[in-house]
Amino acid sequence: MNLLSSMRRQRFLLNCAPISARQPADRSMRAALSRADGSAEFTDQQKFDRAVAQVVHLIAIPAESAEWFSEKDVLPVAKRSWKSTLRNPAVWAISIAVVVIAGVFVFNFVSHLNDFPGSRTARKLLGIAASTRPVMLDPVNAEAGTLSDLFFMKHGLEHYDVPAEFAEFATIGCRVFEDDESRRIAQIWVSEKRMQFFLFPAERDTKTGAVQRFPGWRYVHQEGWTGAVTEHSGVCFMAAIRGGDKELAPYLSQPRQ
Repeated sequence: MNLLSSMRRQRFLLNCAPISARQPADRSMRAALSRADGSAEFTDQQKFDRAVAQVVHLIAIPAESAEWFSEKDVLPVAKRSWKSTLRNPAVWAISIAVVVIAGVFVFNFVSHLNDFPGSRTARKLLGIAASTRPVMLDPVNAEAGTLSDLFFMKHGLEHYDVPAEFAEFATIGCRVFEDDESRRIAQIWVSEKRMQFFLFPAERDTKTGAVQRFPGWRYVHQEGWTGAVTEHSGVCFMAAIRGGDKELAPYLSQPRQ
């Protein structure tokens, strides 16, 4: 419907607008009255219509004509049933929107139900693991547990130690880089199932600066990858692998969800 047709339709509705204070049942009439409410032209028209109505009420109806009309001949205003209300597309649209919003809320709640200090950083690093190629790392042929000395001597990183569960794995390469928050991250690629290790600073309390510790191993998941994270001496270690928890569980001591 173009603008001219819409304006003409609104004009027609206002010409036959009711003069009573009762809200009309027709939605189009209610919309037209809402748009015209307060305009001088519509106010004048309503005053004129009320004046005419008063004059009409004063006219006596002849007895021979009164019998032509009775209350039983007046059609009652149809009330909208709950079934017709449910069929309304607007009701369906609102219902679907509420369900989607509730679903997103529940998904986010469940996804972060097992969060721990450092889980947000761990998920970001799983994304980095998915995009890393061996050529991006410096070639290293040594056991993963021996690289803590390299990280300290070359990069000044203390306590970047690989846990005993993964210390004897042969490495393919390693590197140290900074993330988007200028934290220094150590990355190690090992030959065992093409696993990748990440060492990064643990989260600290914003007020006291104390390390936010957590016991045991915690799992994180992102983009088809799974990481097992633990904290020691203010540094978090994560073993990342493409797959699920069952791929990492055999390597962990006392794994925890």
